[in-house]
Amino acid sequence: MADEQRRLRRRSGVNEAGHPTALRYVQIALILSVLTLFEVWVYYQPALSRFLIAILLGLSAVKFALVVLFYMHLKFDNRLFSALFTLGMTIAGCIIIALIVLFRAYLFASV
Repeated sequence: MADEQRRLRRRSGVNEAGHPTALRYVQIALILSVLTLFEVWVYYQPALSRFLIAILLGLSAVKFALVVLFYMHLKFDNRLFSALFTLGMTIAGCIIIALIVLFRAYLFASV
């Protein structure tokens, strides 16, 4: 029975020994908190207002990746799931950026 379970784990790509400890989850939570504080700080800096959208998009992508990789355990699953998720996230990010550029161009053209 144990051999069968090991064989299934190997085939599914799950590595139980590589899962993070509770300390690692606390560290990730602290990193996410610091990134959130940095986002709030950037929002209130007038000198960074020109780059606000780019900075906030970048920081939110990093935070989203951390949450998905660690809290959703995607880092420890089969690589196919990571590739599919990354592809979807890249497409969604490109669509968001294209919409921002489109609306910005529309606003400047109508003025």
